[in-house]
Amino acid sequence: MHVGKTLFAQVMEFLPWTTFHRIVDRYRGDHRVRTLRCSEQFRCMAFAQLTYRESLRDIEACLSAQRDKLYHMGLPQAVSRSTLADANESRDWRIYAEFAQRLITQARKLYATDSFGLDLNETVYALDATTIDLCLSVFPWASFRTTKAAIKLHTLLDLRGSIPTFIHISDGKLHEVNVLDLLIPEPGAFYVMDRAYVDFDRLHALSQAGSFFVTRAKKNLNARRVYSEPTDRTSGVICDQKIVLNVARSHHGYPEQLRRIRYRDVETGKRLVFLTNQFHLPALTICALYKCRWQVELFFKWIKQHLRIKRFFGTSENAVRTQIWIAVTVYVLIAIIKKRLNLAVSLHTLLQILSVSIFEKVQLLEALTFPDSPEDLNDHRNQLQLFNF
Repeated sequence: MHVGKTLFAQVMEFLPWTTFHRIVDRYRGDHRVRTLRCSEQFRCMAFAQLTYRESLRDIEACLSAQRDKLYHMGLPQAVSRSTLADANESRDWRIYAEFAQRLITQARKLYATDSFGLDLNETVYALDATTIDLCLSVFPWASFRTTKAAIKLHTLLDLRGSIPTFIHISDGKLHEVNVLDLLIPEPGAFYVMDRAYVDFDRLHALSQAGSFFVTRAKKNLNARRVYSEPTDRTSGVICDQKIVLNVARSHHGYPEQLRRIRYRDVETGKRLVFLTNQFHLPALTICALYKCRWQVELFFKWIKQHLRIKRFFGTSENAVRTQIWIAVTVYVLIAIIKKRLNLAVSLHTLLQILSVSIFEKVQLLEALTFPDSPEDLNDHRNQLQLFNF
């Protein structure tokens, strides 16, 4: 039996703590802090994410029940909920946002050669946003409607490894298309978006930067056909055209030609119209690229189900942003562990295992590795027989 570090301590060793302390010093996060430094706050919040804690009282109770193991978690003493609440309210959320970005850089390097279903060498991003509903009386700073509060999580997802490379947290009123102004386009990369991001001025800025976009056309698109490529309708591609926008305002925003592809889904019979500035890839590849956009929807569904970003431990904007960024850090950390240990199980399975065995003193690889065959599960040669039949 392994009598060394707990699983929680072994998971935390995958984090670049030197980088973390450097970021804390830059933002003076530990200035005049007597108890619960930023690293200890991060550990408490990461513990809450890994073990599905629901409240500050829940975190306090669970940590107090393991007082003899707190030192090995990096916590010198038991943590009270009021101290943790004060830390979430006052410590600059940018500390954890910048730390998450450093981990994201590491994760993208690990997953750079992974396939996302298409044979493309270029980087492919999926851009979308999800809304997290809040109570207006408790979160008045996150105004959305007259009787409702909400925040939006705008995410740019690298489809290789499903790693979020850009996250912007806003109130519910910010429209998705405005996030295009915050992005720094990557030349040669693909940006896959839904119809909410169709703004021809912004799309032209992406094209001028050397990036490619794939999106769906709105129903009221007014354009004229310039040229039609021959297509095989049995493949689902109805037409592959070069078009020019007719409306003066739209044409002024995007004066160049666009590629319009009409596609009929063979399985559902649904007709879709795609717009792109990529003229060389086959039409079916463009359609498949847009289908890959669904991965960002799955990412939102995953983090809402398996991380704590719908129920918050604080009510201020700083506390909410801190919790979301630490949740993103935990997601990326689990993805890094999965890759470095070469594990075949899903991220969901890894989180489930850690949630019930976080204080166990076993080797991390041993705890996260399943037997190769079903027979190994029943190998009890060292066990005494309880019943003899």
